[in-house]
Amino acid sequence: MRTLFLASLLVIGLLSGPLPSSAQSPVPVILDTDMDSDVDDVGALAMLHAYERAGKAQILGVIVTSDEAHSAACTDAINTFFGRGNLPIGVSQRDSLRNFSKYTQAVAQEFPHKVTNSTAEDATTVYRRLLAAQADGSVVIITIGHLTSLSRLLNSGPDAASPLDGRALVARKVKRWSCMGGQFPKGKEANFYRPDPASTVNCLRKWTLPVTFAGWEVGQQIVTGGAAFRERCPQKSPVYRGYEKYNGFQGRASWDQVAILEAVEGIEPYFSAEKGQCIVAADGSNEWQSTPQTNHQYLKIKGSPEVVQQRIETLMLGR
Repeated sequence: MRTLFLASLLVIGLLSGPLPSSAQSPVPVILDTDMDSDVDDVGALAMLHAYERAGKAQILGVIVTSDEAHSAACTDAINTFFGRGNLPIGVSQRDSLRNFSKYTQAVAQEFPHKVTNSTAEDATTVYRRLLAAQADGSVVIITIGHLTSLSRLLNSGPDAASPLDGRALVARKVKRWSCMGGQFPKGKEANFYRPDPASTVNCLRKWTLPVTFAGWEVGQQIVTGGAAFRERCPQKSPVYRGYEKYNGFQGRASWDQVAILEAVEGIEPYFSAEKGQCIVAADGSNEWQSTPQTNHQYLKIKGSPEVVQQRIETLMLGR
């Protein structure tokens, strides 16, 4: 069935014109997702696969930062469906797992996969191995969940993959970070405060490279996965099943998808960016300080949210 779906995408592309071509080499990305409580992670991962097929992104691997029992299996099922079942997956937690997601178990049960939370590699190990193998200053890290795994990477010591510690490895191999997190210019957003605000504080303290924040207030304005999307999405796909199980295609804010869009396509034409510095308190709340001497910026919608919605849903459909 996956083969038929991918073939249908090719036919759609032939009928509607070629997929967008990249004027430069594909962006090498590592996705760090929580893939559990909200369904926007499903849409975000589907977008990345669409970008990869279009030659705009190269998915190096996926980090699953979650204690949900089926999160890694669901992630692997989506990758497998899109023809990338070989992608490395690292997990933040293998034991004391909980079963609370509305969709991960259904996707894992209904679509082929090999990886589970109990069999996947440790997230830090995967992060370090993937980064060490890449060209200097090339990788874009995208986080669309809480920051436990990224914090552990920054705290890590030398290993078989690299003699560099985590901060030095990131400084050498990473180009920038696209983060779905925070609320701007001030607020308290879940990825920053739940369940691990100390990791948010640690990441912001140790990160020295450019970072773009896709705040809660941006994705909240862009609703995808509604009734019109259901009519266009192939029913025999994990994307359809995820949104169906989550809320029956009532639509959901596109917090995570905004970070994917910015990470691959950049700020223009959909967004503008406010320069400054994100200050995070111990409880995970954040406040923006305007200053030109920083590598931080946060996104604002430029123009109509509906235009961004249409672009995101097209990518979620694999087109």
